[in-house]
Amino acid sequence: MSAVTLYVPCDSAARALGADEVARALAEQCARRGVDVTIVRNGSRGLFWLEPLVEVAGSDGRIAYGPVRPGDVPGLLDAGLLRGGAHPLCHGPTEKIEYLARQQRLCFARMGVTDPLSLSDYEAHEGWAGLRAALALHPQQIVEQVLESGLRGRGGAAFPTAIKWRTVLNTPAAQKYVVCNADEGDSGTYSDRMTMEGDPFMLIEGMAIAGLASGATQGFVYIRSEYPDAMRTMQRAIELAREAGFLGPDILGSGRAFDLEARLGAGSYVCGEETALLESLEGKRGVVRAKPPLPAIAGLFGQPTIINNVISFASVPLILARGAAFYRDFGMGRSRGTLPIQLAGNLKRPGLVELAFGVSLRELLFDFGGGSASGRPIKAVQVGGPLGAYMPESQWDLPLDYEAYAAVGAVVGHGGIVAHDDSVDLAGLARYAMEFCAIESCGKCTPCRIGSTRGVEVIDRIRGAADPAQRAQQVHLLRDLCDTMLHGSLCAMGGMTPYPVLSALNHYPRDFGLDAAEAAAA
Repeated sequence: MSAVTLYVPCDSAARALGADEVARALAEQCARRGVDVTIVRNGSRGLFWLEPLVEVAGSDGRIAYGPVRPGDVPGLLDAGLLRGGAHPLCHGPTEKIEYLARQQRLCFARMGVTDPLSLSDYEAHEGWAGLRAALALHPQQIVEQVLESGLRGRGGAAFPTAIKWRTVLNTPAAQKYVVCNADEGDSGTYSDRMTMEGDPFMLIEGMAIAGLASGATQGFVYIRSEYPDAMRTMQRAIELAREAGFLGPDILGSGRAFDLEARLGAGSYVCGEETALLESLEGKRGVVRAKPPLPAIAGLFGQPTIINNVISFASVPLILARGAAFYRDFGMGRSRGTLPIQLAGNLKRPGLVELAFGVSLRELLFDFGGGSASGRPIKAVQVGGPLGAYMPESQWDLPLDYEAYAAVGAVVGHGGIVAHDDSVDLAGLARYAMEFCAIESCGKCTPCRIGSTRGVEVIDRIRGAADPAQRAQQVHLLRDLCDTMLHGSLCAMGGMTPYPVLSALNHYPRDFGLDAAEAAAA
């Protein structure tokens, strides 16, 4: 009788919840019972409220059990886990779990399915098809495919990916670079980490295609210092890809070169800004550069450089493999394709949801997230990281679309969504946004460095003022300060800090101690 295959995630979120101990308990219990099993450490499916999620392979697909604790293992085996037997922790066929079945997984199609470091697994699930297609094209043709797909940067700025690539292609230089911004520091975000830990070859393939498209022969993945598991997995994946001929001086015998290194970040939030990242990668302090010149003209070591985030690069292999039209058919308006949305905060079912642009926040919060974990009404939702706006219920039916969000002073950003129930103090969160900026600012420009410090002081005065006239004066001062930061900061660190502050003030004035008349005047 052949061994039964069990899948236990190696994702760091699952490991933090005990996945290693569960895998060990399964191995020990099966050995004690004389049962032959193969335990595959796959990536996470992104259903974090069910982690550790154990799956058993059957003739009709995988059956899911979770959340499994080490103490549950004997009972699960007694109930017939290895045959997909019934148990209170059983959720039936994994692919039919509603949370997964309703998604449109393009980037994350392999996530939780394959062994992250198995080249054969990756190739069996459409891996390297995009790279092989790219090798048959001229660089300009690759760029055109990406342009026609409508792919925009998934790191937050939403700049058309192919425009950067075309600029680097058309800029003469003896050396060009491809840099991946994997310094994922936004609150409530983890899609980059999941990709590097759960499907690293996808990122490698996307970066190699970018190299072929631009003439760059060297790439770097700049990984957040708080992601040791991602760093180890990426380093090993790069070694394996190089040994198999997918990286190096002669990719798949094509005569075209591209190689890759993983570098650990400096632990600074501002190093997520592309020019500060380049400074750090060069071994210098992470300080924002003035632009122009743009990195596509003079980036890493002064050379033309493509710099995109993990999900931007990870979207490219599928575009080359299936064609631009396939990808462009998902989404709405100028927001094409899908976005890996990360649900976090006060929700019953936090996790990764990949859907085409156009889904509403209300659908995400309730149909996927299941409402608040506390059982209290959701009051505010921050979209786009610590510098994203707080969105009130009146905006929850907007389509998730870059332009629709920009029209109301909000940002989609990296797709992180953090929910807060009605016990939250929005004035306190607005103060924290200013304080966060003061702590994390690189210090180069005055609006960010000084404005954030003054912002904390002004919010404290608003909250502490007993006289309505004093409060009104300080509210006016806060708005002026935000305007200066918004339009005068060198980068998005200071330029976006006003988003959470102003949205909190505009939509939740009572949290600042303003009565109805003051709120109307504010």
